[in-house]
Amino acid sequence: MKKLGLLPKLIIAIVLGIIIGSIAPQWVIRLLATFNGIFGNFLGFAIPLIIIGFVAPGIGDLGKGAGKLLAITTGIAYISTIISGLTAYFTSATLLPIMLTPGSLAINPENPEEALLSGFFNVEMAPIFGVMTALLLAFTIGIGISVIKGDTLKNFMHEFQEIIEKMISNIIIPLLPYHIAGIFANMTHAGQVATIMSVFAKVFAMIIALHIIIIIVQYLVAGSVAGGNPFKLIKNMLPAYFTAIGTQSSAATIPVTLERTKANGVNDGVADFVIPLCATIHLSGSTITLVSCSMAVMLLNGKAVNLAIMFPFILMLGITMVAAPGVPGGAVMAALGLLETMLGFDQTLLALMIALYLAQDSFGTACNVTGDGAIAVLVNKISGFKLKE
Repeated sequence: MKKLGLLPKLIIAIVLGIIIGSIAPQWVIRLLATFNGIFGNFLGFAIPLIIIGFVAPGIGDLGKGAGKLLAITTGIAYISTIISGLTAYFTSATLLPIMLTPGSLAINPENPEEALLSGFFNVEMAPIFGVMTALLLAFTIGIGISVIKGDTLKNFMHEFQEIIEKMISNIIIPLLPYHIAGIFANMTHAGQVATIMSVFAKVFAMIIALHIIIIIVQYLVAGSVAGGNPFKLIKNMLPAYFTAIGTQSSAATIPVTLERTKANGVNDGVADFVIPLCATIHLSGSTITLVSCSMAVMLLNGKAVNLAIMFPFILMLGITMVAAPGVPGGAVMAALGLLETMLGFDQTLLALMIALYLAQDSFGTACNVTGDGAIAVLVNKISGFKLKE
């Protein structure tokens, strides 16, 4: 089991959860619900720490670099992420109400047998502070690190980031399949799993189509500005796309992304600067996935979904996912606080969101790194270089 990747483990967990929910007695479901409650509370405790551990040093690191070039690259990456989020919003707002049945997962109080079962007991794990406090603190520390000359706080935050990375990779990620299995067992017991599985198929198809569309748009813009053939540029980046599907990590794919970007004729110095930076700040594919999945979950649970709610969420998402941890599912981990505070997700909805996101994390990461190459082409032109033959 340890040799399996996260996606196979997740699929096995979902299948086992459905089987358990279909045949197991109620006490087994409640036992799993007890674990889910404890794990969910621990996740709630960890969310503010994850935000501080990744957002603060991420913003702090942006203070170092090539000045104007850093600002230009960061600005383009942020705009690309926001455009991707808005594209996902308008597409989801149009298609999801047709594809899904709004309110179909909302619990009917008149039919208690449809309700999710609770655990035998609950262990409270109150967060040290709220999510918004964590965000404000992370921004304050991060901006402070970027403007002062001292390295003490910067080094401390990077060591704290390593601790949080270990917590995610050694505790949260390994336990997630069991958490997901418990959630699906409970949903199956409550008669909701058929709706969930139909959602998986329909939403995935839409998300992957959006990934492809946004990559084409990014290279149409980059190619028109820099004078390159956008489809030839995309073709050259395909090795990076498929490598990212395997690694599920933008950081782990940097060597391939860098090599293919240089093959597209980008100046070596520009590529060496832009690609590693964009691996942590440009998450267009992840944003498409998070926005689409969150809207699907909200619609299924009868929650209001409109631009007034989603646009601030998209703007914050672009900032909060800066330097998202370089592990599979890092972006959704960094976004949990926003899902909880801005969209009102409880622990069950957060678990469902994690499952939806992780099941296609590879494709989101592939979209991210392929888009990094388009940004490099743009920055190359802005820096005064032409694409080399």
